[in-house]
Amino acid sequence: MTSLYLAVEKTLGLYFDGLYHSDTGLLKQVFHPDARYVCASEADLLQLDMESYFPIVAARPSPASRNEPRQDKVVSIAFAGNKTAFATVNCAIGEKFFTDFLTLIYHDDRWQIIAKVFHYELKSAN
Repeated sequence: MTSLYLAVEKTLGLYFDGLYHSDTGLLKQVFHPDARYVCASEADLLQLDMESYFPIVAARPSPASRNEPRQDKVVSIAFAGNKTAFATVNCAIGEKFFTDFLTLIYHDDRWQIIAKVFHYELKSAN
């Protein structure tokens, strides 16, 4: 694996840890301050900035606190040059199973998620 791939994979690991522990400190390390959070799984399109997203994460009980098994996985990582990456990842929180499309940029000497567009399904629907 290339060093670019490993660096993005490390960022994604922090992303998964942040979600699993509802740790906004970790998530602030991996999300660019101007990142967008978008979901079209429900009738209304959900669009948030990080200032709106982080309090939601901080307020919810973490999967770790509920002893949920971790179900996070990197499906793929693709690159456009050496400063832009696109990752498809899966994870689960509570009754929801997520497919996330994450666009990352290399900025300020680190990989950062600039956009998270995702879909979720209820586990009971599978």
